[in-house]
Amino acid sequence: MTYALIEMAGHQYRVEEGATLMVPRQRADVGKKIKPDKVLLVSDGEEVRVGTPEVKGAEVKLAVVAQVRGPKLRVLKYRAKENYKRTRGHRQELTELRVEKIALKGGK
Repeated sequence: MTYALIEMAGHQYRVEEGATLMVPRQRADVGKKIKPDKVLLVSDGEEVRVGTPEVKGAEVKLAVVAQVRGPKLRVLKYRAKENYKRTRGHRQELTELRVEKIALKGGK
């Protein structure tokens, strides 16, 4: 099983070919191909290559599937005995990505 550990927008994700993942909003149109910021580790099932900090010659191709918003989160501030309540809502903007290809070019 081929998988990779990538970094995007300060977060690390373990990805496999064909899988989808949600990351913080990326500036790319639906259908475009993008690359992660860094490829930190690649495994082909037999050999694991760990980067220092990136794996040389590793390539992960991602396709933008959709630009969506996450679930609504309610944020409540409350102070006891002070008649103070504040409620706010928040929805994170996300990009849904599909892993098209994980490749390792060249030898060691």
